[in-house]
Amino acid sequence: MRFWGVRGTVPCPGPKTVVYGGNTSCIEVTCGGQRLIFDAGTGIRALGSSLAGQKGLRAQVFLTHTHIDHINGFPFFRPAYDPSNCFEIWAGHLAGRPGGLQEVLKTIMSGPLFPVPIDIMHACIAFHDFSAGERLTPVDDVVIETASLNHPQGATGYRVNYQGQSICYVTDTEHQEGHLDESILKLIQGADLVIYDATYTDEEYQKFRTWGHSTWQEGVRLCDAANAKTLVAFHHDPEHDDAFMDGIAKDLERSRPGSIVAKEGMVLRP
Repeated sequence: MRFWGVRGTVPCPGPKTVVYGGNTSCIEVTCGGQRLIFDAGTGIRALGSSLAGQKGLRAQVFLTHTHIDHINGFPFFRPAYDPSNCFEIWAGHLAGRPGGLQEVLKTIMSGPLFPVPIDIMHACIAFHDFSAGERLTPVDDVVIETASLNHPQGATGYRVNYQGQSICYVTDTEHQEGHLDESILKLIQGADLVIYDATYTDEEYQKFRTWGHSTWQEGVRLCDAANAKTLVAFHHDPEHDDAFMDGIAKDLERSRPGSIVAKEGMVLRP
């Protein structure tokens, strides 16, 4: 697993975000020769650049949702312009909406928002709308469980199961104070690794209720209750510079030893 973008809301590159990174959400997971990509924030541009020139690429792209910070890198994903490549793109919050996922991505690449249409992407691209809660089997030996998240206009959490190991990607969700989210608990039960929306601290959250995000402390509470192994704090607020993130990393390690704060470029292996 490689983290290509770990921020939420808006990209924030600069001298104060060098350590943790400034690109928005994108994670690459490889298992058994299969490539799975989660979210298409600005981090996917660098992922695409790392793959540029390779022919016959195949990948599954799973979107938590289509708020702009999670898809703003999609038009700049270079492999999508190569006709030798094939991608399948999935979303669990748009089923029943006219045009579904394809229409949303088509819109962001339409004037006056973007200079060229989505049709200029010559790769073979398939769009899949499903309902959060469904189990997906996109490629051999990989099972992906999904769950609905508490976020404005909806979002989807994912659990990737492969050869007895599991990775959960749970971002853009808001918790209810004093009540653990049963849907998330079920999704992450016994997981090896849980990537969780840690946009705020518990103290900050008081100012941002209803904004659709959570805290690293809630991630700790959920992982403890679900007997999950490693927690990875993710979707960092753009106002949290490297010094602030270092403080969160220390507090997180004290609260739940072995937990990690996601950094752009970080690679995790089983």
